[in-house]
Amino acid sequence: MSLTARALLGRRRVLMLIPMPLVLIGLTLIGIMTGEEPAHWGPVVFGNLGLGVILPLTALIVGSSVLGLEIDDGTITHLLTKPLPRSEIVLSKLCVAWLVTTVATGVPLAVAGLIAGSAALAGGLVCGALLGSLAYCSLFLALSLLTKRPVAVGLVYIMLWENLLVNFVDGVRVFSVKQHATTFANAIAQSDMLDDTLSVTTAMIVAAIFVAVGIYGATTKLRSFALTGEAN
Repeated sequence: MSLTARALLGRRRVLMLIPMPLVLIGLTLIGIMTGEEPAHWGPVVFGNLGLGVILPLTALIVGSSVLGLEIDDGTITHLLTKPLPRSEIVLSKLCVAWLVTTVATGVPLAVAGLIAGSAALAGGLVCGALLGSLAYCSLFLALSLLTKRPVAVGLVYIMLWENLLVNFVDGVRVFSVKQHATTFANAIAQSDMLDDTLSVTTAMIVAAIFVAVGIYGATTKLRSFALTGEAN
């Protein structure tokens, strides 16, 4: 896991994670300086931007990299020669992606929540990021094994499913990680700056299914890889 973390954090792709938290914190400061009630701009900044855009984009960059980059440069062959269960490889990579994504999104979300004047909101946003990053990273890690263009496919998923269809089709919200994260966050924060539409139980159960499907899909696909790094 430590080797994976060092390799991931040493990649230039991780530099893409820096601007997004700064934008989130900057918009929060602007919202405070306008003098408007946080309830007016909070749902857009914390829900739509923080949990709806920054969280999934960060998870996409990180989750698609922990194994995807090793496949691209061929170093996956060294990993496949080790006598390790494929499930163990997937879980170790997922843990690294989950930790990095949670820190990269949870910290700025917490800072933004504190700037907005609510410690409860800050704590809730961190918990929402914790749940959302696990579900997203599971899906995007599997996606990096299932397609040669995980970032492109992931972007389509984030934009069309998570940020378009959920706004027009109520039934889709049950299968939206954004809604799972927002619901879990607001269960703790109890804030009018977060718009949750699901029950906590539903959010937790469906998010757990997403994680299980992602892990199963990634493990199954990795088992089909030959030592050349290509799937049979």
